[in-house]
Amino acid sequence: MTNMANKAQGLGLALITKIAGSDILDQLKLRKFVEKSLYQGSKVGFKTLSTTQKVFKSDSNVSKQRLPNQQKSLFDLSLTEEQQMTCDAMDQFASEVLYTLAHNADQNETFPKELWEHSTNLGLNYYALPEALGGVASEKNIISNILIAERLAKGDFSLTAGLLSTFSVINTIMQWGSEKVQTTYLPGFAEDADIQATFAIQEATPAFNPFRLKTKATSSNGQYSITGEKTLVILGETADLLVVNAELNGTPEVFIVKRDGSITSKKTPAMGLKATETVTLKFNNTPAERLGDEDFNYTAFLDLGNLMWCAMAVGTCEAVKEYCVKYANERTAFGEPISHRQSVAFMIADMAIEIDAMRMLVLNAASLAEAGQSFHREAYLARLLCAEKSMLIGTNGVQILGGHGFTKEHPVERWYRDLRATAIVHSGLHA
Repeated sequence: MTNMANKAQGLGLALITKIAGSDILDQLKLRKFVEKSLYQGSKVGFKTLSTTQKVFKSDSNVSKQRLPNQQKSLFDLSLTEEQQMTCDAMDQFASEVLYTLAHNADQNETFPKELWEHSTNLGLNYYALPEALGGVASEKNIISNILIAERLAKGDFSLTAGLLSTFSVINTIMQWGSEKVQTTYLPGFAEDADIQATFAIQEATPAFNPFRLKTKATSSNGQYSITGEKTLVILGETADLLVVNAELNGTPEVFIVKRDGSITSKKTPAMGLKATETVTLKFNNTPAERLGDEDFNYTAFLDLGNLMWCAMAVGTCEAVKEYCVKYANERTAFGEPISHRQSVAFMIADMAIEIDAMRMLVLNAASLAEAGQSFHREAYLARLLCAEKSMLIGTNGVQILGGHGFTKEHPVERWYRDLRATAIVHSGLHA
């Protein structure tokens, strides 16, 4: 029926074109009358065609059925009911807790003590712990972890990094830890919410390469020890447990280190991440325990950490965009909102485009990782895009606010400083 309507409509259009080019209409002074008649007929034809198509769709008994979770394709943009509930909880926590604490935390360069209590009430670590220990992680939850990082980072980038340090260490032990490591450390996280853990990955070398480490590990009678220096360690002065990478027999490996007297710390404030109290840690023959067994994949370990930073960048960029939209609609210049200026409108539109692109690459890599497939290429591309575009979005956020963007009266200057860490920090978290 639709084909017949299409053919009839095509013949009508062809007839209009043919008649309109004829000189006879002018000779008989009938052009206006005929064109008006044909126009009305064409209008009715289009209306009939539209109605026909709508009737066809409404009569169809075929409807899309969502596949069960276990049959989902690798890259499904729809969230499960549990993931949506998690996102809603993180959104509320980000807006009500993180955002309200962020300014003072950045100013004072301290991680708010009360935030640990809020985190306990949220039950953040239980999203990573297995069901046997009272958690909810029954299987790989990489996508859910990425969503948690993104939604929290809408409240604040630095505070999210600090909160996720312990959460990410639990993820690391769950993903890569040997049976001995898991049985030793996971129950402690479940029983004592005050235990803090973090990563010591970064080294103070130009163009740091995590595959070429100056920190060395040695083995003697099955016991490991570490010597070297790590920088930009989040909450490194107060962490009870450290995940440290070091070179062992010419190969990079990852170790669990409990804080003791052989570790010295020095405060190293940075341009951003001020609330995370970043420090430099020096290890001097510090006792260590190897994280994983022979199946440990160092490259995947780094990639999953980078994906968490990318997810945080996406969340903070989303906050920048939303703040700029609100500001541009309220700020007036020359008698109208600055959002009416094409230069401003196009800049915000570009933000939205880049954020969606960043999110897609991150979720694609996370989807492959959760399915147990190779994801190194996808994670690398996600990091490249997020490192570049998050810095650009931070810069444009300051630009849109003009002189206001340069002051601490608005949060965009803080987001600008924090977002630049995306291109600098390697791993340091874990999905």
